[in-house]
Amino acid sequence: MTSRVALVTGGTGGIGTAICRYLAGLGHKVATNYRSEAKAKAWQDEQRKAGFEFTLVMGDVADPASAQALVQEVEKQLGPIDILVNNAGITRDTTFHKMNHAQWQDVIATNLGSCFNVTRQVIDGMRARKWGRIVQISSVNGQKGQYGQANYAAAKAGMHGFTISLALENAKFGITVNTVSPGYVGTDMVMAVPEDVRNKIIAQIPVGRLGEPGEIAYAVGFLVDDKAAWITGANISINGGQYMGW
Repeated sequence: MTSRVALVTGGTGGIGTAICRYLAGLGHKVATNYRSEAKAKAWQDEQRKAGFEFTLVMGDVADPASAQALVQEVEKQLGPIDILVNNAGITRDTTFHKMNHAQWQDVIATNLGSCFNVTRQVIDGMRARKWGRIVQISSVNGQKGQYGQANYAAAKAGMHGFTISLALENAKFGITVNTVSPGYVGTDMVMAVPEDVRNKIIAQIPVGRLGEPGEIAYAVGFLVDDKAAWITGANISINGGQYMGW
């Protein structure tokens, strides 16, 4: 595989870390963003101990100007970005009748708005070079909905709408655009859920367990491969059978 430059937003989280590591293992130069310098440094030290060297650049992908500066700095350090994984995401859970505007807007801006903010900065270069791979990390809850997550489900569903429109516009330029929709994965965030609640979630998964971050990363690695050039506009559901659709 040709070594390329990959930007994974939200790469310091559980799934993000697995994606960064998997892409690095394929020989790509991988960068991610951060907002907290202390957290980022601790993460970077941990990755180095595991044998991985990633480029970290400060940037808030929910902010257009910050996203632009992020992309410019990554390309200055590593070269043109050919692989973009829009993985950044947050939750502000509450039932809709109690949800305030900030809880709605924060999730929409970070989970969906970031897809525009970052992708807009790399798409022209990909089109000029006639090659690109863009992957959105959505969620099973964007497909089936979830109680208390009207904001999150709306943003995650919107990510695939973004995917299929972008796929149509850029197919002739050698750019593929796809979505991966994970179910419940055993990240720190999910493992922090009370055990009884977690067990109820697992009971709804036909495979009978939570997913592993590496299983999500594997799908991303598959989609960004040169040989995946005929796969575009797809949504790969990885949820242990919790949600099955056409």
